[in-house]
Amino acid sequence: MSRVGKKPIEISDKIKITYSDRILTVSGDKGTLTQTIHPDINLNIEDNSLTVTIDNMDKKTRSLWGMTRALIANMVTGVSQGFERALEINGIGYRAEINGKNILFNLGYSHPIDFPLPEGIFANVEKNIIKLSGIDKDLLGHTASTIRSLRPPEPYKGKGVKYAEEHIQRKAGKTAK
Repeated sequence: MSRVGKKPIEISDKIKITYSDRILTVSGDKGTLTQTIHPDINLNIEDNSLTVTIDNMDKKTRSLWGMTRALIANMVTGVSQGFERALEINGIGYRAEINGKNILFNLGYSHPIDFPLPEGIFANVEKNIIKLSGIDKDLLGHTASTIRSLRPPEPYKGKGVKYAEEHIQRKAGKTAK
């Protein structure tokens, strides 16, 4: 039995959920998200709670059970509260600025990098902190990962783009004789 899959998802009055033809739509104050549900997974919506059930107990279906429940819970949280991810830029001359729906990065390369933000992701830049926000947790994490991959932090001086909560394990450099 899936410990995550068994838990019911509490739905507030502000959130509207519709489920038809294996497509789940969750609407709230911040927006609308849709997700296609696997045919082996069943959803029961009743009395401000949603439960995820399965018919057979083979390994693949059990793994989908917990994952589906987690995806739906993230959708409910996203349309009601939203998600936020912070990135930190370290390095002399490394900076970012908002340019319409793009972020312009200067990360030590010979050219600036113009990064277009996906639809539904919003950014705010304050000094060396980039705050990304949106209702889709998967898209937000993928966008943050892509921005980090533009210049990953290096272990000697810590220069680069890193997650705000990330700790970079430092290495000792060469020592002079």
